[in-house]
Amino acid sequence: MKLFVGVTNNEWFRFLAERLPDEVNFWRPRSQMDFKALQTGDIFLFKLHSPLDYVVGGGIFLRHSFLPMSLAWEAFGEKNGVPDYDTFERRILEHRSPDELHQQLGCTILVEPFFWPKEKWIPVPSDWSKNIVTGKGYNVSNGIGAQLWSDVRSRLNGELSSVGTKGVEEPSARFGPPVTVRPRLGQGAFRVEVTDAYSRRCAITGEKTLPALEAGHILPYAKRGPHEIRNGLLLRSDLHNLFDQGYLTVTIDYKVKVSRRIREEFENGRHYYELDGQPLAVLPADGNSRPAPEFLEWHHSIFKG
Repeated sequence: MKLFVGVTNNEWFRFLAERLPDEVNFWRPRSQMDFKALQTGDIFLFKLHSPLDYVVGGGIFLRHSFLPMSLAWEAFGEKNGVPDYDTFERRILEHRSPDELHQQLGCTILVEPFFWPKEKWIPVPSDWSKNIVTGKGYNVSNGIGAQLWSDVRSRLNGELSSVGTKGVEEPSARFGPPVTVRPRLGQGAFRVEVTDAYSRRCAITGEKTLPALEAGHILPYAKRGPHEIRNGLLLRSDLHNLFDQGYLTVTIDYKVKVSRRIREEFENGRHYYELDGQPLAVLPADGNSRPAPEFLEWHHSIFKG
């Protein structure tokens, strides 16, 4: 497992530490470089700007993605570290010109974040340089990285009920070798994961206009459906509505099925019936991310066939 100590905006940290969200978007307004220092399940740590040279919290790294500002706000809202969209835009304009607002944000998605009170802050590692602008990675198997991981673990072990502790390590391995974990997704992370898994295209039509697309649960979250890619579909908003209301479904062999009740109840639906029987236009390249049969079978039970 690896750690990455990321230089963190102090106001961003304070805002989120007061709210203790289940996920955060660690965004960088100027970054156009992919973040490859960590793998899913590794630990991303927050280091405040000087003169506050301390590690003050962190989260479990899920993924890095480039998102339009609008999608970053819709997915995470206040979990972007600001109270409203206008403030979000102003913060970005501190680093970009108005002509650059359309450029996508470099977004590091972290789940199960943890925020420590001042008495638990960790001084920066001994090899930390004042010239570091973005951050620095550490291997936890030896040297300074091992000491940093020990310090982090001791803080988390003292807060067994805090969000993030279970994600960092299982109790049975508390003092054993570190292991990469499978993060628990929040709503925003679920949306980003599904959006990217479907290559930002509608699963049914292939539509690419991102503002018209929505990441939906197959088994609704309100009915204990998990925030998992296998329980998600990226759909055009009208198809998402029809899917949620049972007028449209997807079979376990990934074909579209349209209810005859659209015509019976609304005297319309010609364009939707053109989709009936068609295979999905887009599926995740990773077979493990494709809709799971158990979720699709549940959806068939509410289909208005």
